[in-house]
Amino acid sequence: MSTGNADTVAPLRDFVVEMTKLVNLETKENKLLSEGTGLLKNLIKTDSWLPEFCTIPHPEFYQQFLLHADPLGKFSVVSFVWGPGQKTPIHDHCVWGLIGMLRGMEKGQRYKQLPSGELIQDGPETLLRPGDIEAVSPTIGDIHVVSNAVPDQTSISIHVYGANIGAVKRHTYDPSTGKTKDFVSGYSSKQIPNLWDRSAEVRATL
Repeated sequence: MSTGNADTVAPLRDFVVEMTKLVNLETKENKLLSEGTGLLKNLIKTDSWLPEFCTIPHPEFYQQFLLHADPLGKFSVVSFVWGPGQKTPIHDHCVWGLIGMLRGMEKGQRYKQLPSGELIQDGPETLLRPGDIEAVSPTIGDIHVVSNAVPDQTSISIHVYGANIGAVKRHTYDPSTGKTKDFVSGYSSKQIPNLWDRSAEVRATL
């Protein structure tokens, strides 16, 4: 199975380069989210750069395909693939994150936890369509549940997080009691896109 060539994945490579510059220069979360939103919005204008193996749904649960992890753990980029009817548990992230809708649609409902531990809905349900972006973080709201909003097709969103998200200890929440349970998501990936083979581009100049 192909991992994509340097030409088709160029938009993702360019995004990774610009995000690397951003996280190395900027430490303020509001600036990271604001400028990162602009970069992600540009990436999700098209979807031809996403390798086919990062688009495959699982029949039982959603998939998380790693597209890139910064070697210093400053950010990661993940393709979330949702089959019909699939959803997350109520969960948090413990780091900042950006969710960009690439194909299909997603529904999301935010929650907040009261001092008593009880969970209550935090605002109305949201609907993300292609090109839409939503931000999460412990400072602006970090607890939510997400589901595929299209009953008969796969939906795909591109997520950017302020850590290697697959290795972050996070929490799921019992919807009735608010009780938390630790989890580490990992990734569904058996391979990742080859962003750095630019040999064909150089050969073309010979």
